[in-house]
Order: sequence, then structure tokens, then C-alpha cells
Amino acid sequence: MQEKEAQITIAGRPISESSPPYVIAELSANHNGSIDNAFRIIESAKNAGADAVKLQTYTADTITLDCDSEDFQIKGGLWDGKTLYRLYEEAQMPWEWHAPLFEYARKIGITIFSSPFDTTAVDLLEDLNTPAYKIASFEAIDLPLVKYVASTGKPMIISTGMADCREIEEAINAARDGGCKELAILHCVSGYPAPPEDYNLRTLTDMQRRFGLVTGLSDHTLDNTTAIASVALGASIVEKHVTLDRSGSGPDDSFSLEPKELAALCHGAKTAWQALGKVDYGRKSSEESNVKFRRSLYFVKDMKAGQTIAEGSVRSVRPGYGLPPKYFEKIIGRRLIKDVSANTPVIISVIE
Repeated sequence: MQEKEAQITIAGRPISESSPPYVIAELSANHNGSIDNAFRIIESAKNAGADAVKLQTYTADTITLDCDSEDFQIKGGLWDGKTLYRLYEEAQMPWEWHAPLFEYARKIGITIFSSPFDTTAVDLLEDLNTPAYKIASFEAIDLPLVKYVASTGKPMIISTGMADCREIEEAINAARDGGCKELAILHCVSGYPAPPEDYNLRTLTDMQRRFGLVTGLSDHTLDNTTAIASVALGASIVEKHVTLDRSGSGPDDSFSLEPKELAALCHGAKTAWQALGKVDYGRKSSEESNVKFRRSLYFVKDMKAGQTIAEGSVRSVRPGYGLPPKYFEKIIGRRLIKDVSANTPVIISVIE
């Protein structure tokens, strides 16, 4: 008995291996403090062909503590020297922006949802009737939050960066226990940026087998190669950070895609999915007109009926109007029953 294909549906769009990859444009902190930038990123995501745009819903106070002690200091990487509170204070999207951004996305026809980072964020997003939720990698171990999101009954996507198999299974169980019926997981490397060699994309096929869920990729590499390659290994969802200008001064700009790159990702991911197709050894429609250019057997000498076909009188050449070359040895030594001319195809009706 064939297993049922894993599938979830967000805003009426089915997501599975049988559907084109679902591309999520992650807005994250790339608004850089301007709601106009946020509007423009949503518009550019729509124009690029993305299926959805995703926000992050938190404040500095809902995600960390206002503390300067060693535990709360960031050392190394993009955000070296900041405290967690200062970073999130700079990066947060004001909650009063959510309603107009949701309204705008719906107006122009692109799905919008968010990653909540505490229960109050979930409550805000429920008031906006979000069609789905994303659990960020860093929150995948917050099982009470996972359960609270699951209790909404909306589709969920859980990113698995830094999580081991046991932690992924715990998050999945928490979602199921909370009432989630439509669940997807994303393979992720929580490095900003992440080197391609850290991604180990073969993990995708193991995740599909191990967990039996819709599986995708949250990609933090600097170009589209890793994301497009993931589609060939069954990724049904591809998520990338997007920005208006990678050279901007925001906390996430430097590892995000610009609009033209996002458009290239949307096109490339769909092309990779189309190229996967199915197991098929038959002749393809695009090949039909070229069959005549395959090799076949041709007479290279004028010959009379009754003569014996010798090796030097026939060659395997292009085009393909004669007998296939596999019959070469079988016709050598046979007699002709009709006259033949040089440069004409060897056909069965002229041979004894």
C-alpha cells in the first residue's frame, strides 16, 4: 500500500512534493526602522514571485531581558558588541505596523504570516487572522510556545536550526499534542551567514523518511545555489531573508537577497522542481524532431540485386532513416533482392 504524501495547505495553496516549491520571503529586521521599507519589501516579494512574506513578531521585552551582564553580551559575528536587548530593540517590528502590513499584503495578493516569540505575539496574530505560523529555530525548544501556537489550529512550520533529532521530535510531538494537524519542518543552519558546506542537504531526505512531514529549507547562505539544490532533494518549502539593499545598515541586510536575486530564486526553484518530474525512460516530446539525426545503416556503394552485402558496402552514419546499427552484423553476407544506390538507407525490404 502506497503511503499518503505529506501535505499542508496555507491560504488555499497546497504544499507538498507534488506542488511547486513554496517560497517564503523573510522580511525579518530588514525594515530597518521604516514601515515604508516594509511595504516595499512586501511589494518586491510579490513582484518576484514569492508565495508568502513572513514577519517576526516580538519586542525586546518579550524576547530577552534588559541586562548588560556577561550572559547577555554578543561576542563575535555580525552583532558583536551589542547586548541582546539592544539588538532586538533595534530589530523589532513595532506591533502597530502589523495590521497595515497584513492589510497591504492581502490587498496585493501575497500571503503573509509571522514567527511569534511569545504568547502575546500569538494573540496579536490571531486578531489579524494569520493563515499560518512559523516557529523560529531558536524557539523550537520552547515547547510551551509550540503548544500554544498549535492550539490555534493553524498550519505550522518549525525551523530546526541547532536542534538534534530528539529536540526535533519533541517539537513535533508538542505541536501534535497542542492540536496542530498541518505541520512542516525546515532543515536550517542557524549561522548568519551560513557556509554551504554546513548545510549537508542529504539530511533533507533523512528528515522526510524519519518524520514523514512536509520538509523544506531555511537558507542562510549568501546565494541561491543551496536553496535550489534542496528542491532536487525534496524540499517543498524554501525560505530566504530578503532586503531592498544588501549594503544597508540593518542587522540582517548583509546575508539577505535583493529583489532581483529573490526573483531568480523563485524561477530557479520552480525550474528545478519541474526538472525532477518522474521516472520516465520514454522518448520526450522535445526529442521527437531529433530522432532522424540518430545513426542508422546506409549503403555506400551502388549494388545490384543478387549481390552479397559486404562490410565495406554499408556504414553506420547519421541520419536515422535506415535500419538501426545493431543490425549491422545480421545483414552482412545477406543477398539483395533489389538494386540499391549509394547514400540510400538500408531497409529490410531490399534484403533477402
